[in-house]
Amino acid sequence: MRFLAPLALASFAALGVSAPAFAGADYKIDPSHTHVLFMVDHLGFSKMIGLFGDTTGAVAFDPANPAASKLSVDIKTASLQSQFGPRDTDLKGADWFNVAEFPDMTFVGKTFKKTGDKSGELTGDLTLLGVTKPVTLEVAFNKAGVRPTDKADAVGFSARGSLNRSDFGLKTYIPYIGDKVDLIIESEAIR
Repeated sequence: MRFLAPLALASFAALGVSAPAFAGADYKIDPSHTHVLFMVDHLGFSKMIGLFGDTTGAVAFDPANPAASKLSVDIKTASLQSQFGPRDTDLKGADWFNVAEFPDMTFVGKTFKKTGDKSGELTGDLTLLGVTKPVTLEVAFNKAGVRPTDKADAVGFSARGSLNRSDFGLKTYIPYIGDKVDLIIESEAIR
């Protein structure tokens, strides 16, 4: 579920944001400033929040040609955290994310569509538990520029979306644990 975080990066191109210093640039996702969270209903009482802590990937874009943008993201499923050790162990097991057999979750951006001055829609192929399905994210472009802390050329995005986990074969405890998974992604990428 935290799969979609870095996907937001490719939307920069879709937004048509004019950034001459960054035109046609290749960026790498900054894992220390990329956060992919997911929320899922727990018995109707609350939403359980999880996070994947190991995300890598690359994005290439040319604001003059958004359709040519490229995005590839890899998330290590064993990096899942829910702030409760016994639940994390369970979620990493065969009934859930099965990290021993499926150590990677990937997302490859396919289409980028501008929806506003600083917003776009990114659709790509998410592969989870060996199943590949399309997922769409609403993405906001936050900023492009030089980070004052390390002088790196950077871009930043926020993304939101949802998916049904059952589409990927992740059906454990449905309907008690929700099928719909909400995604919250905050990401920076650097050259």
